[in-house]
Amino acid sequence: MSAFPETHRRRFLLGTGALGATALLSGCLANEPPQQQNQNAVATGGDNAAPGRHVTIGFSAPAADHGWLAAMTTNARDQAEQFPDVTLEATEGSSDVNQQIAQVETLINAQVDVLVLLPADGKALTAVARRAMRADIPVINVDRVFDSEDAYRCWIGGDNYGMGVNAAGYIAAELERRGVTDPVIAEIAGTDSLPLTQQRSAGFRDGLAEHGLEVTRRVAADFTAESGERETTNLLQAASRLDAVWNHDDDQGIGVLAAVESAGRDEFFLVGGAGSRQMMDRIKAGNSVVRATVLYNPSMCSSAISLARLLAQARGMADLAEHEIPRSITTYSAVVTRENVDQYLDVGFAS
Repeated sequence: MSAFPETHRRRFLLGTGALGATALLSGCLANEPPQQQNQNAVATGGDNAAPGRHVTIGFSAPAADHGWLAAMTTNARDQAEQFPDVTLEATEGSSDVNQQIAQVETLINAQVDVLVLLPADGKALTAVARRAMRADIPVINVDRVFDSEDAYRCWIGGDNYGMGVNAAGYIAAELERRGVTDPVIAEIAGTDSLPLTQQRSAGFRDGLAEHGLEVTRRVAADFTAESGERETTNLLQAASRLDAVWNHDDDQGIGVLAAVESAGRDEFFLVGGAGSRQMMDRIKAGNSVVRATVLYNPSMCSSAISLARLLAQARGMADLAEHEIPRSITTYSAVVTRENVDQYLDVGFAS
């Protein structure tokens, strides 16, 4: 999977905010005298690719027992290798909260310059992240947010609610294109106890409501292929007809599709979630029920490493007028379809 060293990819990963800031700055400069324009230009972040002082980045994430999590760690390592001025000190991934806390404490004691933390449990890791901040080791919090804002300098993560909204928007448009009235819409959620699942479901529900639609049938899996197959089998047995299905997670989607193919069902279309390469390949081939997937891309971990480097080097982002990196960045959940899949193949991860 690409580590996105090219400038245009970095700008894409860090969102459209940079473009907006640049446009706004250009508009403000247009009416200023040349001398003032030059002074303002100096205030921008500069060339982020230019080498800076050498920094050591500590990295900690859960065990890579899920395709998306494995891709997060892979992306972090690959991105760090793009910078000759970065040394990455990565701990062995662990989903045991106490073990991850101990690993982070080791990184703090080693006096790394900055920490990139994807917590197994944001609440449980808050105290040790705050300890790092008090030790003047800034923290980049990835995705699963800590309980307190003083536990991190910058948060970067996905838009769970936006995933649901965008999945709903695609489904509504496709149903209209197909001329389906009174549709049966199913949702295969992730683990219901997790806030991210609740947010995705809320976005999906609200997004459908905007089009006068609603979820007809819903099951919840556990983000694994096994649970996806089990719950989808139950869903298909209970529903003799389906028109559209949104599956929250492409890793559990392996099991979802196994159940669909075993049942011989193809009267509906399916939208995935996260953006695995396997789902993108199916979308491109156009020979299965999979018609789209909504990104929740592990490229955010590549961006987290880039942000950590800039933070440790006291630099801002080149496309922003600010001297410092932002406080938070929310990635965009683009909908990948057969029409645009080639644009996103390089960010697809292995389930």
